[in-house]
Amino acid sequence: MPPKKKESIKQTKEEESEDVQQHKSPLKEDVVQDVVQDDRGEEADGVDNNSEASLIGCRKRKDPPTSSTSTNKAPRHSTKDSKAEPATIHQIVQYLLTQSALEQCRPNEESKALSELSDTDRASLHTYSSSVFTPFIELLCAAILSRPISHALGHRSIRTILNEPYNFTTPKVIRTAGEQTCIKALLEARTQHKGKTATEIVHIADVVTEKFGGEDDTSLEEVRKQSGHDANKERELLKASIKGVGPMALNIFFRRIQWLWIEAFPFMDEKTKDAMAALGLPDDAEELFEQVEALWDEMDTDEVAGKDEDERKRRAFTIILERALGAHLEKKTEAVLNEASKIIR
Repeated sequence: MPPKKKESIKQTKEEESEDVQQHKSPLKEDVVQDVVQDDRGEEADGVDNNSEASLIGCRKRKDPPTSSTSTNKAPRHSTKDSKAEPATIHQIVQYLLTQSALEQCRPNEESKALSELSDTDRASLHTYSSSVFTPFIELLCAAILSRPISHALGHRSIRTILNEPYNFTTPKVIRTAGEQTCIKALLEARTQHKGKTATEIVHIADVVTEKFGGEDDTSLEEVRKQSGHDANKERELLKASIKGVGPMALNIFFRRIQWLWIEAFPFMDEKTKDAMAALGLPDDAEELFEQVEALWDEMDTDEVAGKDEDERKRRAFTIILERALGAHLEKKTEAVLNEASKIIR
């Protein structure tokens, strides 16, 4: 496993405002009413998330948790219908890697849209909740989700731009399409802040093309090289190079990319810490990863991406963070705890 670095947290504030004019256009799917949760985008729900967390690790506990069994199987669930005992940390961690947890943690509107697709179409669809993205796509998504829009709107915007007919997955595709096509895609997504978001998408594609590897590059490895593989310097370089990418977008990006960029691992931003605490899970990145390692052989990890076991463990850690936050934003924390309590102890 790669060495773990210490983390310190530094706080700054970033303000974003824009007059919004809602555009209505028909889509194939029925969409629930979209509500802006507050003025802080994907991380909305009552916490000041315009904070910039540095990417230096937390202290590691001396006595990591241990696991008594190693089954290498998906967790079993109880069939009893009686009131379950409160879920343990082990049960919650195990549950968050299951398909059931994925459905609990993604927006209801996305679940409904996916349910209307064929198995083939559903399997090929790019979604923020379940797909493995390149660093370039993660940066685009972070920029979108840092806008003051609801969780569901952010996911729908991402779903629209990454799939047919737009497929905005590389700088080249975006630059060829141009800003007007980006606006068209966001109009189709029926999102907010369409003009500024379209401008930002094209701007990111331009910067990556000119400074970070070219129009066919999606790895952003040049960012790492120019920063000496130092996570704090990577953060500063991205912030300085890409207008509009601020602390919130960077927190989202590094939370998602840390399983690939090991210099940023383990990282847990403040909003995610709140989500973890709501589930009764450790809000310390090192401590949570110890739980992942201790339970590794008992968890449902067959579909966790990664080139080796260490990378797959980091990916599992990242998935747990994302699903805990998704449950928090979708107000499904209690449902997750209830389902987790049914896993056979």
